[in-house]
Amino acid sequence: MKKPLVLFITLSILALPLLASGQTNIKILTVKEHLINPVTADYIERGLKKAETENSILILKIDTPGGLLKSTEKIVKLLLNSPVPVIAYIHPKGGRAASAGVFISYAAHIFAMSPSTHLGAAHPVIGGGSWGTLGQETKDKIINDTLAWAETIATQRNRPFSFIKEAIEESTSITEKEALKEGVCDFIAQDLNDLLKEIDGETVITAKGETKISIKSSSIEEIPLTKREQFLHMVIEPNIAYLLLTLGFLGLLFEITHPGFGVPGVIGLIFLILAFYAFSVLPINYAGVALIILGVLFLDIEAFTPTFGIFTLGAVISLFFGSVMLFNQPLLIKVSFKVFAPVIIFLAALTIFLLKKVISAQLVKSRVGKEGLLAEEGIAQTHIHKQGKVLIHGELWNAYSLEPIKKGEAIIVENIKGLKLLVKRKEEQ
Repeated sequence: MKKPLVLFITLSILALPLLASGQTNIKILTVKEHLINPVTADYIERGLKKAETENSILILKIDTPGGLLKSTEKIVKLLLNSPVPVIAYIHPKGGRAASAGVFISYAAHIFAMSPSTHLGAAHPVIGGGSWGTLGQETKDKIINDTLAWAETIATQRNRPFSFIKEAIEESTSITEKEALKEGVCDFIAQDLNDLLKEIDGETVITAKGETKISIKSSSIEEIPLTKREQFLHMVIEPNIAYLLLTLGFLGLLFEITHPGFGVPGVIGLIFLILAFYAFSVLPINYAGVALIILGVLFLDIEAFTPTFGIFTLGAVISLFFGSVMLFNQPLLIKVSFKVFAPVIIFLAALTIFLLKKVISAQLVKSRVGKEGLLAEEGIAQTHIHKQGKVLIHGELWNAYSLEPIKKGEAIIVENIKGLKLLVKRKEEQ
């Protein structure tokens, strides 16, 4: 009895590595229509750790216009050193892996594409830098460094360097069929089920060694973005960052010009902090930021010290060029015209509305003090010739007239001299 039991235990122990090599769990991450940024890198790192903990394979669904070089470098490093198999999958149909997406796709153990997808245009984007003002020599150094990095990725994953080189230097793009023909991608999969069939039985080299992928009896788990990651993604979005900057400065200016409210100042300060966080990630142009701030200041000056449109015109021009110039990568990261045009129009219209109110207030005749008595009507309280008294606005005034006026007659104020009113008899209509 003891020998069969010992034999069973021995065989079970020997079989453990074989069972471990068959992956029974599948974790799915989705990078959909987001710029590759630090939040994306943290999301992928979190997914990889969970996949490693649960001995799973990781499928990374990609549909991105690209993103920032520093974040891409971090993601590629994670994928190249991954202890679990990683499958990059451009999905859904019509999706793309542009710019940063090319490097991420190349770094995966297996790379698949959906029908009607494409990848390419991998020209570098410098996160937080000033690409638009760099000299040609510095740009060449960055390109050469990126090429060397891309070559190591292609060599390690046995993918053609020729395509990624053209994508970096000439922003070349190819379709899924061309990618399969050139050996860039491994499969064309119609959907997730088709992808699972294609990768079943494939063997890849992970950081832990050779691993055979087994899909049989596997469970699938989607790993979504956390609420925090969703919020940070929203803040980093260029249009949102632009609105936060504009509204933040407006809130602070309103607080300065209307002290005591508190709420606009607090909200404006929060918006500005969020905007500065986004700008610490995005490749901004500080000239664009300066022009936007100048435009907001011009609007404020126009509203409170009317110059009859001069500062409003200057504000519109500053806001327009500031919005266009805000980011250094206008082909990838930019403020949409549909966003900044309504903002500029609204701010200009609000300023013009306030300007009209100020001008109207200046044109209205004063209702207080002596100036408010001119042309006002009253009643003679005494007989008036050289002097007398009249009642106007419930107040009794000393008055005189160039013609006799009887007590009780209606009068009109013609002029004011000191504390005496020159009045005349009101003609009956």
